[in-house]
Amino acid sequence: MNIIGYTESAQGTPFETVTAAGRAMQYPKATTEEIDKAVALAKSAFSSFRFATGIQKAAFLRAIAEEIESLGDELVKTVMAESGLPEGRVTGERGRTCSQLRLFASLVEEGSWVEAVIDHGDPGRQPVPRPDVRRMLVPLGPVVVFTASNFPLAFSTAGGDTASALAAGCPVIVKGHESHPATNELVARAIQRAAKRTDMPEGVFSSLNGDYETGKALVEHPDVAAVAFTGSHRGGKALFDLANRRPKPIPVFAEMGSINPIIIMPRYIRDKSAQLAAQLVGSVTLGAGQFCTNPGLILLPEAKAEDFIHAMKQALSEAAPQCMLNEKIFDAYLGAMRQLLGAGAVEEVFAPSENSSAAVRPTVAKTSAAAFVKNPMLHAEVFGPFTLLVTWRSEEELEALLKSLEGQLTATLFAEGEELLSHGDLLNSMRELAGRLIINGVPTGVEVCHAMQHGGPWPATTDSRFTSVGTGAIRRFARPLAFQNFPDELLPDELKEGNPLGIRRMVG
Repeated sequence: MNIIGYTESAQGTPFETVTAAGRAMQYPKATTEEIDKAVALAKSAFSSFRFATGIQKAAFLRAIAEEIESLGDELVKTVMAESGLPEGRVTGERGRTCSQLRLFASLVEEGSWVEAVIDHGDPGRQPVPRPDVRRMLVPLGPVVVFTASNFPLAFSTAGGDTASALAAGCPVIVKGHESHPATNELVARAIQRAAKRTDMPEGVFSSLNGDYETGKALVEHPDVAAVAFTGSHRGGKALFDLANRRPKPIPVFAEMGSINPIIIMPRYIRDKSAQLAAQLVGSVTLGAGQFCTNPGLILLPEAKAEDFIHAMKQALSEAAPQCMLNEKIFDAYLGAMRQLLGAGAVEEVFAPSENSSAAVRPTVAKTSAAAFVKNPMLHAEVFGPFTLLVTWRSEEELEALLKSLEGQLTATLFAEGEELLSHGDLLNSMRELAGRLIINGVPTGVEVCHAMQHGGPWPATTDSRFTSVGTGAIRRFARPLAFQNFPDELLPDELKEGNPLGIRRMVG
């Protein structure tokens, strides 16, 4: 069902989806009337929800986590059936989803996230008096969240985008992903129950089924204030363009993937070849490679490549087959891989004898730095268990390779001791390339914390100033608002002279 405020609706014609297990399921596509109703309710809810206290929003977020946990095995089995993900991965992702809801609850309960700044007035200043100016972050308005295929819980209906938007004081309308509509409905109903439990205004949350046209209608709706998206570059760019063609453009934060270059220095690969190969194979094959942080590009010194590739082949041969999210994603994986392998000057290092969406095995290819720089087709993301090894002969060649890359979510350097400390210029190049830099670790496994930056220069995301993971994600759905010469009784509590909330503030 479509969950619209405190009601449910199924007015539209059914659309069909096929689960990872091959089961066909039908769900009603949201009609124009249902979309308009969801947005109207969200707009109405915003008039009061934007003034909800941190304590009230925290209670709502914690109630969502509790309601999700109360779904028990039903939720786990539904996710497994729709996505093909194993039980351990699903229960872990459920834990992450509930933990980040509680993390945002603690953030808004404490309150300092609004970044309050106070510049006291000085009526005696010459030649003109100085006004009293106070600034804080305030919520934008109704937010449309597009859920991700590869994280049915943590980047989905109650995932980080929804949690951070609600924490900011913005009602949320979820456009559920076609790959897991039953999971979406279970979680949407849990959020609906939590909203009722905590006396939230109707329309603070809605969830709609549909396709591209549904998403287009939501992005173009004049009462929608912002959009969050996790998925492909094609999908994110389409939504970004739609939002910017509106008479009143709105912000779109789209996380659109990355090939996440891994740079290995000579001494490190000499001393730790086998250990490093096993570590990187584990990252490449994690979740059948269906992560935006999958290490799709490994840059290694040509003189040390042979032993590493031998060790990598051994680790790859031991990797178990895995199930991909659905047939459509598997077909896209095969198509992208064939295109890259056919681009010229590319050699297969390891390839399975056969592949299927239910039992996919990793593939690794190799090329030279010179060939990589010359051919932009080799820079494309292959979403799945694939990585491209690129051998470099000199540090000048390595620098040229890095400069040829577009923006990335992550960039990693494997080096130790003097070899690490002597490469400041290389690290500076990496700073310009990515949103998160890693030393001697893999990019998969994004920690949900206050300091995390999960975003990067275009085309990794549409706005490198923001993150979609961690508490900093709340800033995507807020804007600064200044209050000049306001009497204390009319100021928000966050800006009142006596600081009744006891939050951290900058005072001048």
